Amino acid sequence: MTDTRIAQLVRQAQAGNNGAFGQLVDYFENIIFAVVMRRLRNSAEAAEITQDVFLRAFRKLPQLREPERFAGWLKRIAIRLSINRAVRRPREAMQDPEFFGGFADDGPENPVTETLRFEEAHQVRDGISQLRKLDRETLEAFYFEGQSLREMSDRFSSPIGTIKRRLHTARNRLKVVLGDMQPACC
Repeated sequence: MTDTRIAQLVRQAQAGNNGAFGQLVDYFENIIFAVVMRRLRNSAEAAEITQDVFLRAFRKLPQLREPERFAGWLKRIAIRLSINRAVRRPREAMQDPEFFGGFADDGPENPVTETLRFEEAHQVRDGISQLRKLDRETLEAFYFEGQSLREMSDRFSSPIGTIKRRLHTARNRLKVVLGDMQPACC
């Protein structure tokens, strides 16, 4: 497709011709996918961001003053959205296979493993019992009773932001208490 034809389709799309914009999407879709894929290295995310690029371009198309620059403008949108996704996506974490042990049903557990798991649970409960009442109630409501932040907000008559802060603080205090309870290693 020539630059003149692209500019002509952009003008038609700006005038409300959805078919013209569809032709632009058909022409640029693989190009934009490649641009996004280069940054994200994940085909599922690249396909999603490619769709977002064209949605954003469709909404912002009336703001494009120079239709001849459509290709570069579209690529800048793709790069910006790709960077945003890469920055905001959660980090991948590696876990030991033992972490997923609770999901496998390999028959009866080793008695030593059962004992260690029981002792760890007992230490956590002991640690929670050493916390202040508000910290203890906050952790118990969230982890043992399975209450949502909204339910806890109603229960404690506090905003959700305050509940989040209390959970964070209570977890940190529990970490300190549990750290004090651990025997010195090596």
